[in-house]
Amino acid sequence: MANRYADVLRATISTDAIAELHVAPLKVRKIDAADLRDALTKGFDDFWAKPSHLLFLGIIYPLAGVFLGRLAVGYDILPLLFPLIAGFALVGPFAAVGLYEMSRRREQGLDTGWEHALDVLRSPSRGAIVELGVLSMLIYFAWLGTAMLLYDLTFGGSMPATIGGFLAEVLTTPHGWALIILGNGIGFLFAAVVLTINVVSFPLLIDRNVNAVAAVETSIQAVRASPVTMALWGLIVVGALIVGTLTLFVGLALVMPILGHATWHLYRKVVED
Repeated sequence: MANRYADVLRATISTDAIAELHVAPLKVRKIDAADLRDALTKGFDDFWAKPSHLLFLGIIYPLAGVFLGRLAVGYDILPLLFPLIAGFALVGPFAAVGLYEMSRRREQGLDTGWEHALDVLRSPSRGAIVELGVLSMLIYFAWLGTAMLLYDLTFGGSMPATIGGFLAEVLTTPHGWALIILGNGIGFLFAAVVLTINVVSFPLLIDRNVNAVAAVETSIQAVRASPVTMALWGLIVVGALIVGTLTLFVGLALVMPILGHATWHLYRKVVED
């Protein structure tokens, strides 16, 4: 499926553009759990040097407020609560492009401030960044649509009358268990595709002047080289996002920037100079 996305991207880029840019996947290294631990440590150091939690609070809490406001009107949006939260993992690599730039500048000993996160707008690869960003958003909306369709199929389209009643149906009835099992299984497939095509593609586009096809193919190569380690990275990301969400979204303001900075250092370990 990931290769199919690369083919779609390749089909949308003109022959002249491909001729001008490097389109072959770059060489990648095999990594292990120790590399993940080091990337997370360096990601935390970047965050500690220039905390960006206030920026994420400014994004997360308005979104949470909109959701809670809609919830106060009616519970028809409740079935989308988990898919919306889980979707952070699908759009996170794109949302963190400014953090990659901050980590890149700090690594090179350059002045690093929040305003430098906007330097990605002047990146030679900004067109490719937009292309992959649009692809990530399309996958996110496809996930939400799939999750809602699955709810309609298992619950017959009925909307919850109360939060307690909804939780009871999901946790104690056969169709609720079917929703949990099928939803998590399908969600895993969405997450696996996004991890495969995006694990290093956005940091690569920040760092080098390549196109979207080369970035995706390099990311696929990275996953093929270290499948177990990359699967562990995916579990770390999902686990951290769940913990951040369970703290009434406060933890996300810490988790998301740390993961963003760590992703840059993961890229530096994976893709050869």
